[in-house]
Amino acid sequence: MLSPERLSLPGPEYLAQRHVLTYMEDAVSQLLENREDISQYGIARFFTEYFNSVLQGTHILFREFNFIQATPHNRASFLRTFWRCFRAVGKNGDLLTAKEYHCLLQLLCPDFPMELTQKAARIVLMDDAMDCLMSFSDFLFAFQIQFYYSEFLESVAAIYQDLLTGKNPNTVIVPTSSSGQHRSRQAPSECSPLDGVEASLFYHCLESLCDRSKYSCPPSGLVKEVLSSVQRLTFYGFLMALAKHHGINRALGALPDKGDLLLDPPMDQELEILLSQVSGLSISTPASSSGDIANLPTRTSPRIRPPWKPLHHRQKVGTESDGSTDETESSEN
Repeated sequence: MLSPERLSLPGPEYLAQRHVLTYMEDAVSQLLENREDISQYGIARFFTEYFNSVLQGTHILFREFNFIQATPHNRASFLRTFWRCFRAVGKNGDLLTAKEYHCLLQLLCPDFPMELTQKAARIVLMDDAMDCLMSFSDFLFAFQIQFYYSEFLESVAAIYQDLLTGKNPNTVIVPTSSSGQHRSRQAPSECSPLDGVEASLFYHCLESLCDRSKYSCPPSGLVKEVLSSVQRLTFYGFLMALAKHHGINRALGALPDKGDLLLDPPMDQELEILLSQVSGLSISTPASSSGDIANLPTRTSPRIRPPWKPLHHRQKVGTESDGSTDETESSEN
């Protein structure tokens, strides 16, 4: 069914808003790169499978970072895929470091930048050492905010720094580069950086930023709700509040609520089927007298085959993190 929004917008504007040209260009690129394989069953089938994968969110598997961050849909799909693939970390109660979470991200995107992982970890850990352990849920919701709203947060950081140093808020509403380009300056603030900035003034700047930004931003009404509950706050205090806000998580639409984070009935059903198949193979294989499993037949692990691009990355899926998952004492975040 056609959405009313599609009928209300001019064609070029709708195509730009939905990033249709981005996917068309990528599809054509995949077609040319794999034309020998595609010629066996036809171009029409290729485009059908490609756009079905885009609709299902599997098109980002094992793709390069520039592609997975290219559109809001790609980012949401990557977040959902990361959650579904590694929620067992949360179910088992494992605590991991930022470096170990980065290894998991690289299983889905081999060139995923460490910088983004560190920024997400800093939202959780704040002033703690970056090698501290984090729960899966804490990291995931912080990572969601940092990854999906990356450009927005860069502008927020510039605004926060300008307010902290006493610059005129009218000159920092829409930062485009370094805050050093703003000309007007007030007297330096007498407040300690540990006290943060005034929440109402901060919201005034962010409201204008949300209205003018061409990048994805949290709904301004929810940002106001976050900031109206305090008089002053720090930058990372603001980011943590965004990460924990149920309304912002629902508006983004990539992850379930925290209470349902470890639940995924469709995936559980698929795993049960897979485990029953593995169990059947084990039972049907005669055990050796020593009780070891050296004589078990080798079995090809089932893989989800993404459309085309991931073919030359597929061997990376089997790579495991070297990071330890031993549980140690950690402060509550």
